Amino acid sequence: MKGLRFSKFTPPPKGDSGFDNLSKVFFQLLNYTSGDVSEALNWMNDLDRQHGLTDDSYGMGDFIRDLNDKGFIKEESSEKGTFKLTGKSEQVIRRNALEEIFGKLKKNQKGNHNTSKTGLGDEPSADIRPYQFGDALDSINITDSLHTAQINHGIDEFKLTHEDLQVQEKEHKSQTSTVLMIDISHSMILYGEDRITPAKKVAMALAELVKVKYPKDTLDIIVFGNDAWPVEIKDLPYLEVGPYHTNTYAGLELAMDILRRRKTNNKQIFMITDGKPTCLKVGTKYYKNSFGLDRKVVNKTLEMAGQCRRLNIPITTFMIAKDPYLQQFVQEFTKTNNGRAFYSSLTGLGEYIFEDFIRNRKKTVR
Repeated sequence: MKGLRFSKFTPPPKGDSGFDNLSKVFFQLLNYTSGDVSEALNWMNDLDRQHGLTDDSYGMGDFIRDLNDKGFIKEESSEKGTFKLTGKSEQVIRRNALEEIFGKLKKNQKGNHNTSKTGLGDEPSADIRPYQFGDALDSINITDSLHTAQINHGIDEFKLTHEDLQVQEKEHKSQTSTVLMIDISHSMILYGEDRITPAKKVAMALAELVKVKYPKDTLDIIVFGNDAWPVEIKDLPYLEVGPYHTNTYAGLELAMDILRRRKTNNKQIFMITDGKPTCLKVGTKYYKNSFGLDRKVVNKTLEMAGQCRRLNIPITTFMIAKDPYLQQFVQEFTKTNNGRAFYSSLTGLGEYIFEDFIRNRKKTVR
């Protein structure tokens, strides 16, 4: 029999290691530059000067060439020497956001969303109950049934009776239609705090999660400022805050219109905002008031929350501001809709939304 032969270990070439390390920084920076490649590369050059990201064997010019050769960026046709992202890069940004947020969560059950209904479902749950007349035979849990029989009759005179049978409940798997609303009013970058970047990351991660894990679900993303409009998933890296007020009413109205067209039974709205509603569109003009809680704006917004409740569309609000009077408005809004509210820090926003999305047990299959 041939013995083992040992030889000198030669490590593999590190040709891609420089690229891999720099690309992690590059794709993170793109979240903050709203997809502006030139700005991200300028930031990288600054970081390189300060922290020595590159060395003589692999420089920033090599990195830019590799980004282009590997299909992550392409040169703008209108202006030589400037670049824009490709679809490949947009997918990488979404996937990185998913790994960053989803990786912090505990592992959940495989499959689709859990519901509060059990019985004749699709997927085994952790619930065990005694057998009842009419239960399917394939739902009987043999291990638990034998264990119950041993307890009831002992090991010496072992027997299995009708009363010993245990059934494993099953949970329904539901398809869900979700609208994610993102506030892009000016306050999302006020006071030296960047609130829009975490919101974009969550949107990109949620889009990638639905695409990969829940392909039968639908996810629509809308942004709202003075008005509200839908955005495509591919547009998410490029979202920017505008000089807008907060027309929450318009956002909810558009979300309802979208969900009315969805054929799924389970529908929900997630809203990421940092402030109060301050704007309405009346005819062709805008009614605005940024000072305090304007009752005209608030009442119209609460009216829309009530309409969503009557249509069985719960709204989960993720409030990323801690002002007591704003939280009071959110509480009133949530009560009107019979929805849910989370008062989240920017660092915990993704975990809150993912846990609520994946573990949503309040949905029912009709």
